[in-house]
Amino acid sequence: MSGNAEGSTGAAAAAASVPPYEVDECRGVLRVYSDGSIVRSTKPSFDVPVHDDGSVLWKDVVFDATHGLQLRLYKPAAPASSKLPIFYYIHGGGFCIGSRTWPNCQNYCFQLASELQAVIVAPDYRLAPEVRLPAAIQDGYTAVKWLQAQAVAEEPDTWLTDVADFGRVFVSGDSAGGNIAHNLAVQLGAGSGELAPVRVRGYVLLAPFFGGTALTRSEAEGPEEAFLNWELIDRFWRLSIPIGKTTDHPLVNPFGPVSPSLETVQLDPILVVVGGSDLLKDRADDYAKKLKEWGKKIEYAEFEGKQHGFFTIYPNSPESKELMIIIKRFITKNS
Repeated sequence: MSGNAEGSTGAAAAAASVPPYEVDECRGVLRVYSDGSIVRSTKPSFDVPVHDDGSVLWKDVVFDATHGLQLRLYKPAAPASSKLPIFYYIHGGGFCIGSRTWPNCQNYCFQLASELQAVIVAPDYRLAPEVRLPAAIQDGYTAVKWLQAQAVAEEPDTWLTDVADFGRVFVSGDSAGGNIAHNLAVQLGAGSGELAPVRVRGYVLLAPFFGGTALTRSEAEGPEEAFLNWELIDRFWRLSIPIGKTTDHPLVNPFGPVSPSLETVQLDPILVVVGGSDLLKDRADDYAKKLKEWGKKIEYAEFEGKQHGFFTIYPNSPESKELMIIIKRFITKNS
């Protein structure tokens, strides 16, 4: 008996002496270890210079004190008109990484504010694996409810309210942010009545991050060297979906076997954008086609040969400039 006890104690001690090892890593900024510990780098994975030339003003605001969440507001320093549309830009990162403070996000928001002549709202949200879905979707909802509170505040923040047109709001999201934008479109429905006097006029899904247990052709055949390859897609989902669930979760797969049908859901207009070489391309294409067949107001723009995130990685490319024109047209058409 004592020999067995000593043996098991020794094995436990040996196991305890093995230092934790890395089991998951995302773009060098998130590391998950065998003992469950998580280390996040303060350095962004896109360490590019910030192009802040003073033509766009910005500031940070707390929108959810309970969870310590902030958003970054941007507006043109010399706006072209007295009231500007409001354009949400929800960052990407597979629900696991990313921030409103990352320079690639900030530079794109400068461009959006300037080119669209809009007030840009760039909210953060809680990240996985520390906090898994549906937290990020809930935080997106809190961020739009924050805008409603600003619209009806007795003592409003005039930095925002002097220029913002609360009746012309557009919600865009990049990758995981595009997934959040989709889920907000479904939750709020056409007319976004519960946000009054705020009125969402449309949604812009930039390479939305959807998934499913059955791989699409673009996922299965996507090259390993792709900017967002299958290994990373799989890792992001593994770290972010609720424990015990699959990628057919309704928040992940809008058309999955357990997802409520969107056929009868009334939706505001949606613009879907994707790169032709993005592994997420087939899901974006399928999303746009299905919703269009069901009579929703859907626009689809595919950029041949472009990788995931082309518009923030190469914001001055001809394709990124064309995308900005498409977004501007979408805003004008639906205002």
